[in-house]
Amino acid sequence: MTHPYWTDEYWLLLLKLYKKKPEGMKPMFSRDLVNLSLEIHIPPQYIYKQMFRLRHNDSPVLRLLWDTYGNNPKKLSRDVAKLRKMKGFGKPDEFYDGVELHETFELDFRPLPQQPKLKPVMLIMILDLYFRLTPITMVPETPEIRQLAKLMDISAEFVCEVMDVYQFCDPYLDRGDLMINPLLLPCQEIWNRYGNDNPEKLSAVAAQLREYFK
Repeated sequence: MTHPYWTDEYWLLLLKLYKKKPEGMKPMFSRDLVNLSLEIHIPPQYIYKQMFRLRHNDSPVLRLLWDTYGNNPKKLSRDVAKLRKMKGFGKPDEFYDGVELHETFELDFRPLPQQPKLKPVMLIMILDLYFRLTPITMVPETPEIRQLAKLMDISAEFVCEVMDVYQFCDPYLDRGDLMINPLLLPCQEIWNRYGNDNPEKLSAVAAQLREYFK
């Protein structure tokens, strides 16, 4: 099924990404692929599938694309630059004027209003680790916490603060105290999405998201 925002012009952007060294398929949540997703408001999962199509060269449009640009990186770079200079391109307020745009996945990769150092994707990563630890090990000295903090470029204390909020969200802990923390709402939203689901699903998402932080 074709995404409603997808146009054939975007094959140029995708080919440029595919040709970026090391040439080939890029991980679904690699930083470059996610940035392209945010730029054109199309989820990474769809762009990843389109990259597979690009790789297999399974249509006349794609064969023409490869014939024109496959061995001509200068022309590819030049025409991608022209595309990005189009009026309103990359500027949602102009480019999508008159289009009903509902942001969904984009919000996961944007800083939280409550705490600009954190993004929902980081809360997902922390929740995955939360389920691998016990409350007594949710301290900055725990190696797994320090490793995750380093990967996401935040402090181990910050990771522990989020885990403390998750303890409040966790129905199995039955925390009866009152928590006043600006991270409670975003953490509860992530918990509602993943905390009561199959933990393997969360682990798979977190494993893929590691690429975003590399």
